[in-house]
Amino acid sequence: MTLNLQEKILQAASELFYSQGIRATGVDAIVKAANTTKMSLYKYFLSKDDLVLAFLRKRDEDFRVWFVEQVDAKADTPKAKLLAVFDVIGEWMAVPEFRGCAFINAAAEFPLEGNPVHQVSAEFYDHFRSYIADLAGQCGSKSPESLALQLSLLVEGAIVSEQMKRHSGSAEQAKQAAIVLIEGSLSYIPDLSLSTTNTQEQQ
Repeated sequence: MTLNLQEKILQAASELFYSQGIRATGVDAIVKAANTTKMSLYKYFLSKDDLVLAFLRKRDEDFRVWFVEQVDAKADTPKAKLLAVFDVIGEWMAVPEFRGCAFINAAAEFPLEGNPVHQVSAEFYDHFRSYIADLAGQCGSKSPESLALQLSLLVEGAIVSEQMKRHSGSAEQAKQAAIVLIEGSLSYIPDLSLSTTNTQEQQ
């Protein structure tokens, strides 16, 4: 598929922002990578800040679609999908181009909560936790929101750990912890037939 100039600029900027960092990437480097000019860049993006936000929003949309497709391809029940989350994360972290989570990185570069970059980054994880909470509710969690937060923290921690030290095995360790949390969160449904049998035997 042939990209138009706006798409080429966004793609070039996205690759540089992710691999080198947002603050470390200047407009000159972006226009050089896109083989264009500053005038053309500012025609489509009023400022570097606008380009950063476009990068994060596109990343949010693309990653969430890809992620859900990957999870669905690996599992067909809500509980299995919760665990498949960690398999997908592990495979993503294993690629040579992995540089951590673009949203965690962006939030670290723009730490003030009122900053638009920070807000868009936070929204990504709000969406991610909602996805996890929906799966948790489907598989009978007693507290889907709490489980979603716990599993999200495991995912985020695994990502940062892998970013700090490659091939750390953090995804698999996070998955083992997730198994314990998921089992502990599932609603316990007593076996009434067993209770009836025990009562009859006591009589």
